[in-house]
Amino acid sequence: MEQKAKNIRDIRNFVIIAHIDHGKSTLADRFLELTNTVSQNKLTPQYLDRMNLEKEHGITIKMHPVQMIYNGFVLNLIDTPGHVDFTYEVSRALAAVEGAILLVDGTQGIQAQTLSNLQLAKQQKLKIIGAINKIDLDIHDLENKKKELADLLNTTSDNIVLVSAKTGENTDLLLKKIISEVPEPVINEKLSFRALIFDSHYDDYKGVIAYIRVIEGEVKKGEKIIFTASKTKSDIVDLGYFAPELKPKESLKSGEIGWIATGLKDPELVRVGDTITKKSPIEILLGYEEPKPMVFAGFYLAKGGQDFESFRYSLSQLKLNDSALYFVPENSEVLGRGYRLGFLGMLHLKITQERLKDEYGLDFIITHPTVPYKVLLRGEKIPKIITNPSEWPSSDKILYCEEPWVKMEIITPLEYLSVILKLINDSRGQDIHTLSLSGRLMITCQVPLEEVIKDFYDNLKSVSSGYASLNYEISGYKKAHLEKLEVILAGKTFQSLSRIIFGKKVEKEARKLALRLKKILPRQNYPLSIQVRAFGRIIARETLSALKKDVTAGLYGGDRTRKMKVLKRQQKGKKRLLDQANLQVPPEVFLKIFSKSD
Repeated sequence: MEQKAKNIRDIRNFVIIAHIDHGKSTLADRFLELTNTVSQNKLTPQYLDRMNLEKEHGITIKMHPVQMIYNGFVLNLIDTPGHVDFTYEVSRALAAVEGAILLVDGTQGIQAQTLSNLQLAKQQKLKIIGAINKIDLDIHDLENKKKELADLLNTTSDNIVLVSAKTGENTDLLLKKIISEVPEPVINEKLSFRALIFDSHYDDYKGVIAYIRVIEGEVKKGEKIIFTASKTKSDIVDLGYFAPELKPKESLKSGEIGWIATGLKDPELVRVGDTITKKSPIEILLGYEEPKPMVFAGFYLAKGGQDFESFRYSLSQLKLNDSALYFVPENSEVLGRGYRLGFLGMLHLKITQERLKDEYGLDFIITHPTVPYKVLLRGEKIPKIITNPSEWPSSDKILYCEEPWVKMEIITPLEYLSVILKLINDSRGQDIHTLSLSGRLMITCQVPLEEVIKDFYDNLKSVSSGYASLNYEISGYKKAHLEKLEVILAGKTFQSLSRIIFGKKVEKEARKLALRLKKILPRQNYPLSIQVRAFGRIIARETLSALKKDVTAGLYGGDRTRKMKVLKRQQKGKKRLLDQANLQVPPEVFLKIFSKSD
């Protein structure tokens, strides 16, 4: 039975935002329990995290909408991710609501992503309600944490709600505060229908399912709609609300959040951030700024039997549910046809790889991740963006090059300051400043993105024993001395093994790469030369010895000259093999060279 509010204005649309692991999904569980949206026997922990990967990693990856009824009000909640790589998910959710719960783990206090998500909510001019979680634990400085959050929100400590998402304590007070303080959506039912697409996924029977926030008017099943970006017309196959599974209803009206089954089979016709209307639009209106991928890697099918067309199809399907994903086709002299994928960060890359494997059964060889560089060639006026090292021009053609930098915020206990400063300096950090924050420090600095995507986050957690938190955003580009490392094996250049390195680190990285290749390349019937070139010359070299065969084992008796003749013939044969060598690097070498483990 369709649930209804007392009147059309009894709707509250809100999100839960927080730093990662501060209890958003558990709080959502208590809301589902309190409102009887999900029966007790079906309510599993982190219920809204429906993806298997979310359960495995213990984090929210996708936003998850659900409609609840409480005290006669329709409460449309969108649970959001907390990791910096999924900030675009958060921003889209914020654009669909009027209010936000800013949740802080009482044992940890305000963290880096707390501040970032708060800033996003302020940009959308949302009503923000502060809440401190985990009060079932012994929090010795709870009053200070409460005042700290109140100061951040420019309010009084009395307005901060203390809750336990685990036990459900005070979660009813939080919902009542949502009803009393979050503004009702603006209702414009008399205007022509217009809605914003904030997410989507694909259904084999109903086509593209668009998640929408209705801005104006009303829409019903069977009516014709227009997607403004693609100018595609479609009849609505079905529509409804999130329970959190898809539940049908008669119509969707201004102020409501719901879904529309478009019947469209081409994923490229429906675009997240697009608007839907009933009449031909005067102009295309997009609700969000397009995300800019900042980490790139080549994806190639690991098994020859896998279908490349299935790969292309899986990417188009996945982009419906992950609008931040970018991909273009590319080719490798060793790995064949593939795609260069763009991501918002390294966790985004890892999750995408796992989703392609779990949801589509595809295994990949992934090339060395890189960032987008700006390169201005001599005689040109506009820099070229290069994301693939194999496309890097020769040094004599480059006037200058730039690399992306990030503004980084780290919040840490005082005792880890020195080791974190060393980590920042080792990562070419600049403009380092510290600010006291209630017994902790906030470190702000500028760091090259290329340094961040290596192992910065893991190293930060290691040196701070897991207590430091990190947030960053792209701050711009700075000129840098960058060089391309090229790998030459048996006289043949393998562009797929190329990488771009900061000038001062070239020799160290070249030696490291040559030694690693020597360790993992299969031995041949001839000595294999491994060379790494930069600055127009060979700067690192190793030789992988040839496979040994005792050709004199069957010789018995006679003088030594007989054995020497056989050995010389073997030596000439190996030289002939080397001269005729057409080395083929097996795909498993790429799996090893780009992995972190030895």
